[in-house]
Amino acid sequence: MKVFLAAGGLIVETAGKFHALPPALDLDRLFSDDDPGALLRAALPAAPHLASLPPARAPLQSQEVWAAGVTYLNSRSARMAESKAAGDRSFYDRVYSADRPELFFKSTAHRVASPGEPVRLRRDSRWNVPEPELTLAISAHGRIFGYTIGNDMSSRDIEGENPLYLPQAKVYDRSAALGPCLLITDAPLAPNTEIILEIRRGGATAFNGQITINQIKRTFAELVEFLFRDNAFPRGCLLMTGTGIVPPDGFTLQSGDEIAITIPPIGTLLNPVA
Repeated sequence: MKVFLAAGGLIVETAGKFHALPPALDLDRLFSDDDPGALLRAALPAAPHLASLPPARAPLQSQEVWAAGVTYLNSRSARMAESKAAGDRSFYDRVYSADRPELFFKSTAHRVASPGEPVRLRRDSRWNVPEPELTLAISAHGRIFGYTIGNDMSSRDIEGENPLYLPQAKVYDRSAALGPCLLITDAPLAPNTEIILEIRRGGATAFNGQITINQIKRTFAELVEFLFRDNAFPRGCLLMTGTGIVPPDGFTLQSGDEIAITIPPIGTLLNPVA
């Protein structure tokens, strides 16, 4: 089933029909539960039907958004290439092969763009790209119960200048987008699930690429286990799992571009660039 956040609260889509959940069943309640899927299924019989889906918001409430880096071979190569000015580039290779993954804080809810809302470019950056990522919905108990689409906007020149500048390259207003929904399922996604990126400029495709999630080096369970080490998430969290789609070095986003990220079981996340 799919869960959308709209102005009136949560809406569940199942078997092609939309159901409005009661206001007391919000995302914080969902992420805090031992079994979010069972909670939703129990609420559905009493949920009234809706004729259509209202505009959807980013599917988070008070959850933190975290991200994993260097999880695909392509991202390792890109990070090494962009760090020419930083001297020793081999640390990215070491991160890729290390037992401990790279995990970093990405965003709070107020910095996240909803579907259709603009993402932003840093004013002090000259090289900006989207990073399309499968994003895990993780309960307060550390259980992966769903998936959404994430856009981890990144300023490659800032991070490439010095890896200690990673927070500035990654964390700023509207540096992330999530949506269009949470796909709630007890089954893992198929290994051949695709992530598809298209960037349109002036009505034409400026860049496109795709990858399957079986190209990720680490298991999702491994990433979650490291994230929850000595970290409590009373209302759960969302974890972007890294990108394997990297535009060429000569490409940078421009104001007015349109970013479309599609993961077929979930949908398409569409955001213009401010």
